[in-house]
Amino acid sequence: KFPILTNQQIIKNIALETLNLESKSISDLSIVIDSNFCEIIDILKECHGKIVLTGIGKSAIIGMKISATLNSTGSKSIFVHLGDALHGDMGVISEDDIVICISKSGESDEIKSLSNYLTKNEITLIGISCIKDSSLDKLSRMFIHTKIDREACHNNLAPTTSSACHLAIGDAIAMTLQKLKGFTPQDFSKYHPSGNLGKKLTLTLNNLIDKNRKPFVEKSSSFLKIIDEISSNMYGATAVIQDNIIVGVITDGDIRRVIEKKQNIENISASDFMNKNPKMMTENTLAIEALKHMKENRISQVLIIDSSNVYLGIVHILDIIKEGVNNE
Repeated sequence: KFPILTNQQIIKNIALETLNLESKSISDLSIVIDSNFCEIIDILKECHGKIVLTGIGKSAIIGMKISATLNSTGSKSIFVHLGDALHGDMGVISEDDIVICISKSGESDEIKSLSNYLTKNEITLIGISCIKDSSLDKLSRMFIHTKIDREACHNNLAPTTSSACHLAIGDAIAMTLQKLKGFTPQDFSKYHPSGNLGKKLTLTLNNLIDKNRKPFVEKSSSFLKIIDEISSNMYGATAVIQDNIIVGVITDGDIRRVIEKKQNIENISASDFMNKNPKMMTENTLAIEALKHMKENRISQVLIIDSSNVYLGIVHILDIIKEGVNNE
């Protein structure tokens, strides 16, 4: 007798079968990373116009994602739905562009009409399809054959494995172009100015300094003056400065330790218990780097200076975190 599977076991088996089939199919794509693929990359790298992605149905959705990835990694790209292109939108494709058409079957009247237009205007067509010797294969200047054994769909109908393979090939193209073009994190930040990714690459400590809160005392300042400065500015610390240059730092922890020793606070000044080696960073330091430094050193704030070592203010770890920056 065969064991009766529980509903949970059935769910796990279906999900694992899907993942295993799609991962194997993507792995098998390594065979298409050949001289043909290299030539395609060379052509795309030298494109003086746009890389135009097109397709219909699920292939259109994959094309939109690939186009978005190309744009964000240094390759100018647009997506044009194949159906719309043949009903007025073909005008966005210029002579300097290169068109990549994605199709599972590689067979449709739209593909033939697209090819006729591109051939007439001497525009390069690159095809990506699961079927070799399809119309798309024959009509394209260059072609990538994304062979699959079957779709993950148990009816072998809904584009699943094929879509995963097309997306993977698109990523392979985009990442190769990104590397060859020398696209840097600084370049990336230009295209992603907002959100966590953009802030990791662009947000500096200078952006986080509150000019209305700049706690500082002098070396001769009294214990009560120090407490007042720390409390009123709510950073948990104050800089000790001389001629606007930092010579030390005092934290609320330092205050607590003095009190615990039951010293005569009336005779204590800042120079008596300040830390003479404070953690300082320049105003142009990235917030993500400061956050990493704070966590590694288990501190809650850093003193900020300019290029001339002039004291500018304090940035607290919470100032960085509330901006949505993290180093996870």
